Amino acid sequence: MRQLTSLDAQFLNVESPTTTGHVGSLIVLDPSTAPDGIWNIDAVRDVLEPRLHLAAPLRQRLVEVPLGLGRPYWVDDPHFDIEFHLRELALPGPGSLEQLGEQVARIHARQLDRSRPLWEAYVITGVADGRTAFYSKIHHAAIDGVSGSEILETIMDLTPEPREVVPELEPFVPRAMPSTVDLVRRGLASLAFNPVEVLRTVPKSLTYLDELPGAANVPGVRLLSEAAGVVGRTLGQEVPELDARDLRAPRTPLNGPITAHRRFAYGSVPLADVKRVRNHYGMTVNDVVMTLVAATLRRWLLDHDALPATPLVAAVPVSVRTENQKGELGNQVSVMVAALPTDVADPAARAEAMRASMLEAKRHFVAVPATLLQDLSHAIPTALSGLAARALFRLATLPGVPFNLFVSNVPGPPRPLYVAGARVEGIYPVSAVTDMTGGLNVTLFSYDGHLDFGFIACREMVPDVWHLVDYLADALDELLATIP
Repeated sequence: MRQLTSLDAQFLNVESPTTTGHVGSLIVLDPSTAPDGIWNIDAVRDVLEPRLHLAAPLRQRLVEVPLGLGRPYWVDDPHFDIEFHLRELALPGPGSLEQLGEQVARIHARQLDRSRPLWEAYVITGVADGRTAFYSKIHHAAIDGVSGSEILETIMDLTPEPREVVPELEPFVPRAMPSTVDLVRRGLASLAFNPVEVLRTVPKSLTYLDELPGAANVPGVRLLSEAAGVVGRTLGQEVPELDARDLRAPRTPLNGPITAHRRFAYGSVPLADVKRVRNHYGMTVNDVVMTLVAATLRRWLLDHDALPATPLVAAVPVSVRTENQKGELGNQVSVMVAALPTDVADPAARAEAMRASMLEAKRHFVAVPATLLQDLSHAIPTALSGLAARALFRLATLPGVPFNLFVSNVPGPPRPLYVAGARVEGIYPVSAVTDMTGGLNVTLFSYDGHLDFGFIACREMVPDVWHLVDYLADALDELLATIP
């Protein structure tokens, strides 16, 4: 029995009729490497079922504390049934990329059943060129990008022959569900502890409040942070002096109230080409990724006669997981913000501007506590956290757009992987969009010599999401053409 952290709970609280809190991935496979060339739901179940004990969230469900006296707990599901979570479907011919993306978008738009463990997986056949696919989704309350990739790897192997897994010492027998009395007792105890935790963490965190995405749009935030910094220095705290940044995200067609419908597109770029650009411009791989995204968005905005005169602003999730926290579940993540030079027409100049922007973003990010989001989440009373989170994620409650979109880069394995004997050809993340974070999310996963991009969008805001895949490839070609 494990209680959600205050940050984990926010991913539950943001859900609404138009917003989901889960993340997923689409794995495209070549089944010809599977034993006897057979790859179906039975083969996947035979690999997954003996490994369920390697990832606790797969057999745990939520239980709420009565009256909102505390955050929910993860408990063993007394009625766990893998048949409910592992499903199959077949695409109609010809099984194109677009058909697969549409099917994934439809499934991804549906919320998970909170009376069950918060995950689903689909074995998909009928994909063009003899391919198959495996789509899975799991709630963000249980995982972040790093722990999510670790869970995904429980079903993957380094060879077509599935590895031997040490079985459970004893057959899975769910522990008894906690009683209402026990949950109320725990809730009251957490209410008593929470003010102590708030007093321990929040006053120091207020110093960095103006570093949160969109803080520049809120009147008085910068003044509050400066005052907290003065108090902190007076008390002997080490508070770094940072130049104020005025990152204001412009309004674009990507920002506004979203609907419940999604579109999803995916594609890859060669890592070797990305590294050529990196080496030429003295950047990091992620700097190149951000440059490609800036060029892609610039072209899409030009298509829609909506290119702002000022740079877009991207929020970039950063793992703050320590060595001691490796293997732990839940969210150990923070966010930095960076200007995307969508206003720069020349590819070379855009790359230089992106490099400078990321250096500035990193300088501000490393100066703030890694636990900032977690600490400030403690400040929201448990009984009000749902209302607060949903209000925050509605643009109508904000004086301005905090940022235009999320761009996330999840590191992955550099070698080939297999699922039930089928070779993995690509791993494409399927993330989330909200009113606050924008109607488009770009997430990528590095795998076996390429970067696999997933573009998830509000269907009504970005109906032409597949254009972004083409523009991404063109953006890389543009950069390569600048290299002698």
